[in-house]
Amino acid sequence: MNEFEKNVQSKTNDAVESGVGFGVSFGFFTVMFIIATVIKYIGS
Repeated sequence: MNEFEKNVQSKTNDAVESGVGFGVSFGFFTVMFIIATVIKYIGS
């Protein structure tokens, strides 16, 4: 067995961490879209 397989840094589920990463990036781009839409309507 590989040395890195014996001494694992994080034992959490990778699916949960990828879901959190997707949620954070989706939230960031949603906020950017909302801010751009508000600026567009204020400018017109």
